[in-house]
Amino acid sequence: MLVDLSEALDRSLEVSPEVDAAEAKRAFSDARLSLARTSRFLTDFSATSAHSFAPALDNPNNTAANRLYLDPDVRNDWDDLSPFNRIEFEAIQPLWTWGELGSSIEAARAGLDLDAAGVRVTEDEVLARTAELYYSLQLADALGRLTRESGDIVEQAKNEIDRLLEEGASDVDYADLFQVEITEQEFLQRVVEVEESRKLARAALSRQLFLADGQSVETRNQVLDPIAIDMKSLEVWQSIAISDRPEVRQADAGVLARSALVEVAQSDYFPKLFLGLTGKWAYAAGRERQRNPYVSDPFLSRGVRAGLVVQQNLNFSQTRAKVRQAQAQRAEVRSQEEALRQLILFEVEEAYRKVLIAQSAVSAREEALLISKRWLRDEQINFDLDLGDTENLVRAVRDNLSLRAQREQTVFNLNVAIIRLLRKTGQLQVAMQDGTLLGL
Repeated sequence: MLVDLSEALDRSLEVSPEVDAAEAKRAFSDARLSLARTSRFLTDFSATSAHSFAPALDNPNNTAANRLYLDPDVRNDWDDLSPFNRIEFEAIQPLWTWGELGSSIEAARAGLDLDAAGVRVTEDEVLARTAELYYSLQLADALGRLTRESGDIVEQAKNEIDRLLEEGASDVDYADLFQVEITEQEFLQRVVEVEESRKLARAALSRQLFLADGQSVETRNQVLDPIAIDMKSLEVWQSIAISDRPEVRQADAGVLARSALVEVAQSDYFPKLFLGLTGKWAYAAGRERQRNPYVSDPFLSRGVRAGLVVQQNLNFSQTRAKVRQAQAQRAEVRSQEEALRQLILFEVEEAYRKVLIAQSAVSAREEALLISKRWLRDEQINFDLDLGDTENLVRAVRDNLSLRAQREQTVFNLNVAIIRLLRKTGQLQVAMQDGTLLGL
């Protein structure tokens, strides 16, 4: 599978189970907010039905139906059963809860904001890891090319020394040949090391992209270029981080949620007002309804009751303990928020200074590489004119290849440092969208 950095980043977000898990958690919080909102209306609305058999009436005196309750001889006739059905319903509508419902909604909304920021945190982690693995594979490929090139140069040097020894050149001896052969053995060891590193980097990126078994990944761009970034001042980066880091939003949402829960706990100090409505209906054949308000037949009845309900929790000691718990949790989250802000400031400064160090290393390696190229060119010219020294040429070649490898490594280090700076300042996805990471 051939991918560029943009494709790798997009796919990593699409297939990441970590992002899916964070999204599921956010969806749960969204459903919890919906539940809190719907709890404002008919917080308790239920119906219960019962089904059985009921006896008919045994009326030996043929008493009138509306006076059955006055006849002491009327009995239940259990030999004559008929189906019996009863339905009861209850509805409670809160009218005033001293902020319990409103604060519960605010806590649920803050919980949703917290988990939405958590999705952003997870996405940033996945993107940063994917970008680092992509650059690792580019570095491994670049070192592989340099290793193959160094192998060709060592082979050419060995063949040239063999030829000069056969010709009896006075400035070449077997010490030169032995040194080249030692270099050849170092090269063979390096080949194995680089190849295994390439396989590991490819496997790591393939796993990150969740490719099918047997499917491998290759980078579309074979050149490892440094990320171009506008290095603002440390204070600007820190200000951006405090403003845009999703962890800060999580902390703010956590404080809001805990503050709302304190108000929920405090609401139990005060009486709550509800509107209640209950009703029932029961019917069985063979029964007669009695119109006297003091007499009722449980097998044949109906009625509706409505009124105001006042509920007061009288266990104030438990309420006080719950309020103290909620306040302690709020204080804990506030302390964590302050600690997080200090940690973010330090993380940004650490990442910022590592970028500066990496940029300096890249500049130094590029300057050293230019000097090495001039040295190698001079040695090659002298060698072609039979004025050079074989040992100096081999050293120039080895140093040039070593500096080229070091330059690739420092570019990789710089890119990783920039990725981490963007991650620590909450700008990684912004950089991905505006093309900073892609070199656009």
